[in-house]
Order: sequence, then structure tokens, then C-alpha cells
Amino acid sequence: MENQRDVGLREIPRLDKWLVLSLQHLFAMFGATILVPFYVGLSPAVALVSSGLGTLAYLLITRGQVPAYLGSSFAFIAPIIAASAAGGPEGAMIGSFFAGLVYGIVALIIKGAGVKWLLAILPPIVVGPVIMVIGLGLAGVAINMAMYEKINGFDVYNGTFLLVAFVTLLITILSAIFFKGFFGLIPFLFGIIGGYIFAYYQGLVDLTPVKEADWFVAPDFIIPFVTYTPSVSWAILLIMVPVAIVTISEHIGDQMVLSKVVGKNFIKNPGLHRSIAGDGVATILASLIGGPPNTTYGENIGVIAITRVFSVFVIGGAAVIAILLGFAGKFAAFISTIPTPVMGGISILLFGVIASSGLRMLIDNSINLGIKRNLIISSVILVLGIGGAFIQVTDEVQIPGMALAAIVGIILHLVMPDKEDSYGKTPMFEEVSETQDAVK
Repeated sequence: MENQRDVGLREIPRLDKWLVLSLQHLFAMFGATILVPFYVGLSPAVALVSSGLGTLAYLLITRGQVPAYLGSSFAFIAPIIAASAAGGPEGAMIGSFFAGLVYGIVALIIKGAGVKWLLAILPPIVVGPVIMVIGLGLAGVAINMAMYEKINGFDVYNGTFLLVAFVTLLITILSAIFFKGFFGLIPFLFGIIGGYIFAYYQGLVDLTPVKEADWFVAPDFIIPFVTYTPSVSWAILLIMVPVAIVTISEHIGDQMVLSKVVGKNFIKNPGLHRSIAGDGVATILASLIGGPPNTTYGENIGVIAITRVFSVFVIGGAAVIAILLGFAGKFAAFISTIPTPVMGGISILLFGVIASSGLRMLIDNSINLGIKRNLIISSVILVLGIGGAFIQVTDEVQIPGMALAAIVGIILHLVMPDKEDSYGKTPMFEEVSETQDAVK
């Protein structure tokens, strides 16, 4: 959608235009936001509600100055699966709650001491490979969804599943390559729609749940002291909490991009501590109702860049619509009818994109892997994370692969000589640090 002029941060568009602009943001976040709960066994309807509530909380905490939409975080997929295996979905929610608290602690330290301490332990040579681990570690999940049908608890190869997955993947790729502007930002949504239609004609779609569902129904919320009694486990905390450090570094990158798009320094005003705190509160809110952790969405930043509509009221409108959709029973039932191979086809590209974004961080920051220090750190992180290494602390407490890879990577960076080699040219890190110093 083209606009004659930029729409300001506090500007309220005409009602009909407001609705259309908010729907654009809803479409941009929708495909990815419902994928995360689909993978981890949570309710997509709850994920929509939590993303809406989290976005509204974020807008309040950032004083209505940062037009960012928050949706389900892919970084937490593997940890949620592991935490759910250890303590059920309730355990995963407890882990998410404490991960959100980490955001709050980091925000308080940044407010008091600046951001240099955080950048000192999270150079691109650590963050990039850990992001690659997040994507590549889920590769097996994507292939299983694309190839296998569950029959009596066993995975059975299904050629039709694989065909549907490949058609879905092809539609997604073609959408990403040939669609321009806003449509080029939502290839995964096109993939889901096209794959769903193809799967329907392959006999893989049962619309009975949609017919039987009520128009309005409360989602399957998971609420502490209402649906379960919280019980804190060190095992779950070690699985979930370390991931917050990686997502915080991604958050910093999103803030820098958004600042450049809007033409305002959000790192300085309202401040990085506020945006990180907003992310943390959104994740805590999600954990209190049974949704996956939230994070700022690059797709929605892309929508802002294309439309030049910076209004936080448009973002807020999308959040309200997402909340309302979460209570639409037939809509939630429709999501539940999406066949597994459709999601599998989407995932083949999506998880690869996540891994590639980690590689891109190394390239953008001109990290030289010809230097032994960098080669060692990246190699160890990749093998520990993807290989699934873990440390069994006690019978119940375990440090899983992704957390172990991140921790070992940070330690190697801190103890090995020539630390400056692990930052490359780091334009993002230098700019954030300089801005924080100026604020201080």
C-alpha cells in the first residue's frame, strides 16, 4: 500500500484506513505466530491473544514511542518442547515466566550501567552460531512433519504427506521470490493458504471441527493457581532462561533497524531499557495465560518500512484484532485443521531462514573465520548445539544443548586472547554502545 506521506507515531488514521493498515500487520505476523504453538503443542488461539496483549503492554511501557508488533518467538521452540517433556506445558510456562524476568533484570542493569557489559559477552561470533543452532536444531522436526504420519503412535512414511509438503514449500518460495512490496513480506502465509488448498484436494483436511465449533469461545488458557499449581524446577529454568540472552541480542538488532526505518533513535528515546522491559513483560504476560514467549517481529518492521506508516495506533489496532480472533471459536478450529505436512513444508524454509540469519550476522559484521579464535568458538557452538550435548547436573537437572552451546561460547570468548577479533566491524554493536554512552 502506498501513502502520499508518512503517518506519524501518534497520528490516528481515518477509521477505514486504520482498519486496513492494522490488518496488514495482522497478516504479516499471523503465519509465524501460529506456527510456534503448532510446533510445541500450545493453543494458537492463546498465542494470538498473548501476542495482542503483549504488544499493547509493550506500547505502554515504551510510552507509545516504538511502533513494534510482538509475536511468538521461534528461539524458544526447542526449549519449550524440552521443558514440556520435563514438566508439561505448565512447566514450560514457568520457564517462560523466568525468562521474561531475565529481560527485566537486564533492562534494569542497562538503565543503571549502560549496555557495554552485555555487548562484551555477546559478540557476533557467539550470537550468530547460537542463532544457527536454533534453526538447524529444528531441522529434524521439519522433516518429520513433512514425511511421516502418526499411526498408532508410530511414524510411518507417507508419500502424500511429502508431496503436500513440497507443494507448500514451492508456493512459499515462489511467493518470496516473485511477490513485491507488502506481499513479499508474507510468503509463509501464502504457503499455508496454498498448501492447505492442495492438501484439501488430497483428502487431508477434515472441516468437521469448524462446523461443530461455536462462533465465540474462550481459548484454552493455562493460568497459574487456576488451571495448575506452579512448581519451580531448576531443570526447566536451565532449559528456558539462557535463551533469553540470545533473544535480547536479536531485540537490540530489531531496535536498530526500526530506528533507521522511522528516523528516530529508539535506543536513546524511550531507551533500550524500556524496549527490553517491554519485551520481558510481554513474555511474562504470555506465560500467565499459556502462550509462547513473545518477541519483536521483523516482518512487521518490514511492513512499516514499505508503507511508511509509523503510527502506534495502527500497531495497537492489529493487537486488538489479534485478541478478538483468539476468541473466535470457528477461526481457532480452522487453524487446528491445517495438516501437519503443510506446516512441515513451511518449516523446511522457515528453520533454514532462522539458521541463515545467524550466518548473516557473521557476514554483516565481517567476522573472519580464518582467525583461529573465531573458527574455534563457532565450531564448538555449532557441534554442541546441533549435536544435542548436555550436562546432567543431578537426576532431574540438566543443562541442554542450546543453553550449553551458548554458555560455552561465552566462556571461550571471555578466556581466549584477542577479543576484538570476535566483533569484526560490528556497526550495530558500536552504534548501540555509543548511543548508550551519550545517554549516560
